[in-house]
Amino acid sequence: MSSLSGQFGFSFVPSDRRVWTVRDLVGAVRSHIEHEYSDAWVEGEISNFRAPDSGHLYFTLKDGDAQIRVVMFRSAARLLRFRPADGMQVVVRGRVTIYEDRGELQISAEYLEPKGAGSLQVAFEQLKAKLAAEGLFSADRKKAIPSLPARIGIVTSPQAAALRDILNVLRRRHRSVNVVIYPAQVQGETAAAEVASGIRYFSRQRNVEVILVARGGGSAEDLAAFNDEGLARTVAASNVPVISAVGHETDFTILDFVCDLRAPTPSAAAELVIRSRQEVDEHAAALHERLSRALRYRLLIMRQTLTQLAQHGAFGRMVDLIRQRQQKLDDLTHRAERAQRQLLEPMRRRWETVSATVRHYDLRLVLSGMRKELSAVTGTLLAAMRNLLLQNRVRSDRLGTALEGLSPTAILERGYALVFDASGKLVKDASRVHAGEEISARLARGEIHATVQKKRT
Repeated sequence: MSSLSGQFGFSFVPSDRRVWTVRDLVGAVRSHIEHEYSDAWVEGEISNFRAPDSGHLYFTLKDGDAQIRVVMFRSAARLLRFRPADGMQVVVRGRVTIYEDRGELQISAEYLEPKGAGSLQVAFEQLKAKLAAEGLFSADRKKAIPSLPARIGIVTSPQAAALRDILNVLRRRHRSVNVVIYPAQVQGETAAAEVASGIRYFSRQRNVEVILVARGGGSAEDLAAFNDEGLARTVAASNVPVISAVGHETDFTILDFVCDLRAPTPSAAAELVIRSRQEVDEHAAALHERLSRALRYRLLIMRQTLTQLAQHGAFGRMVDLIRQRQQKLDDLTHRAERAQRQLLEPMRRRWETVSATVRHYDLRLVLSGMRKELSAVTGTLLAAMRNLLLQNRVRSDRLGTALEGLSPTAILERGYALVFDASGKLVKDASRVHAGEEISARLARGEIHATVQKKRT
């Protein structure tokens, strides 16, 4: 080969072969795909939807014969205003990536919306059907509104026009009524949580007799905070009656269905809750408004700082690593649950077989046979015991008779006597006793005491 190369004037150098590890190859492809498709919008049908306890969402997006897996992590999933379900046509926005543990192409979704009907309307209908099925809209659970409350709690924004309308009506209709205002955002991401916090505060403190939740009219997006499930359940659990005064007469929210009374407008709510007028302490309201404004400004500064920190590259890589570990944990949990089901299924079938066998097994016949066998064995044992006792009695009588014949007392019955000296020893030789010594003789019945006399020659 070298001679041919020199003859024709060219040289051949074999290329270096690069050998990848699987993880390095998948990582390189993942980095390339994420760079090229960092912000993709994909439309398709949801299937194989899963929502484990971790809060992450997993499903497959299908379009004809093509499909791709989608994962939406908890940080993005908690912002959804509707519940995804199998068969729903959706549009997904996210980053195309690769799940390295399986080498699968997937989309890390950041945004999800239903195709056709808006997400807010879908979320509203889903939540309304769910809470109605649970009985939260039932008239039986609604609490009575007091006719003339001395203290009224209002949950709303201090800058809301609805609050001014309510206070004007109350000032005109009654002088002595007390108003407690819980400042809360009534629009935006934190609005539902802040309104729910105000209702819980009044319900826990019991320092008011009725609660008004007030907000002026607006679009469906503006009123979305009052379609929150957590807020609805907080209102249902309140110990104090709640009046909904949100929007105009044609606006309906989940809060309107779950509250104890719905008012067409905030002004109408004030007229429903009180019969006369009262003056409001303007200085306290101004201080309250200033405090709320300062608090919101401080929160805005802190939110901007947090946003800047969240955009740091190191923080993003750490969050990405955590999400991969969370996805892996969900995958392992799913596999463990499936393995457990496969293990329990044969045991369940075996138990059903044993149960069926036991049900067809007549225990009464077995017990009857055992009872008869026990009776026969008991009778045989009793007969053997009687025979053994009779033999022992005959033997005992025979031994008793022989024992009585050998007894010294039986000899005394023949006229003999037992002679004892003064120390109580049996006298067998007359030479061992002397004159004047006391002796006793035992007869068959009784004893005789005597004194030995001198022997006659």
